[in-house]
Amino acid sequence: MMAIRSWTVAALMATAMTGCTRAAREPPEQPEPPVSSVGSRSYRMGFSVVPPKPDLKIALQSLDIWTRHADAAIMHLDVPWALVLAGTSPQDALRKDGVDLEHYYRSKHLQLVVTIDVTNGLGRESESPALVAAHRSITEPAVQRLYRDYVRALVDMLHPDYLGLAAETNLIRALAPRPVYNAVVRMANDAAADIRRSRSATGLPLYASVQVETAWGRLGGENQFAGIDQDLRDFPFVNIIGLSSYPYLGGFTDPDQIPLDYYTKVRGSRVLPLMVVEGGWPSASVRGVFSSSPAMQARYIARQSKLLDEVKAIAVFQLSFTDLDVGSFPKPVPAILPLFATLGLVDTRLRPKPVLATWDKIFARRLAH
Repeated sequence: MMAIRSWTVAALMATAMTGCTRAAREPPEQPEPPVSSVGSRSYRMGFSVVPPKPDLKIALQSLDIWTRHADAAIMHLDVPWALVLAGTSPQDALRKDGVDLEHYYRSKHLQLVVTIDVTNGLGRESESPALVAAHRSITEPAVQRLYRDYVRALVDMLHPDYLGLAAETNLIRALAPRPVYNAVVRMANDAAADIRRSRSATGLPLYASVQVETAWGRLGGENQFAGIDQDLRDFPFVNIIGLSSYPYLGGFTDPDQIPLDYYTKVRGSRVLPLMVVEGGWPSASVRGVFSSSPAMQARYIARQSKLLDEVKAIAVFQLSFTDLDVGSFPKPVPAILPLFATLGLVDTRLRPKPVLATWDKIFARRLAH
């Protein structure tokens, strides 16, 4: 339960989104967004275990708090390469990190979504640091078999309601060597075939998440819509679209600039359900990169609720419920971590930020099944 991992999935955006840098002047505070708690929502809402610091007690406190503001949970997992390469069974690896947390979520009656990450969340141009350290690669058939074994064990032991077999595939395709991307395609499709032998598409919906800013062509400032056609061709098992979105790193300086078709255009004419599996907007500025404020963060959550309504999304996940105490993380701390340090709905001392009230008003709406 101490796996502090999920923030790293987003961190590559800071490296990839070149051309987005701007002066970070503090924006003027604006009134709290007009959000109603009346009505219904089509989507479940939730978080993951990302505590403000590597401290088990605080992690448990955070977990206890955010489960009161959620009706779903997400686990964003790296394949435990070091363990499985050393001969640990996938089952034992999951008993070390996964099973207890799944039991806790079920005790809270939360729906569970799991995303498996097979490359480097800090940089989609490279492979997992654990594999690199072991001088191994997902291009090897033997390593791909370990991934498939892990996926089968995860399905049997964690019983996810939705499962992502890879993360941000369009970014991997854009940045990684072609053999690495081809390996991701092969691994994910083989794992999907394994799953489908025992579970139907309705019994366990599958996805490979895509990065929204990349789909819109905002990677590097091109600003030319690219879509996700290639992803759906390469991953034909997908029967739900998982989205990763950090608009403040894609050139948007204000949440109200995000077009209402931001998600619907990515889905296009397809009838596939959609969920946001990671994303957010910070509450503080980072000098020379972006400007933000607590009020702006609250307006993002309000704006996002409209984007979700437009596409009739089935879920949205804010990976970070708390801000991150950057100074408390083991050294060396990634230089890009501050770009994601204030995505939380509470601060590092678990005190509510204005955005939590906005979230709660949306959460109070009736969930329409």
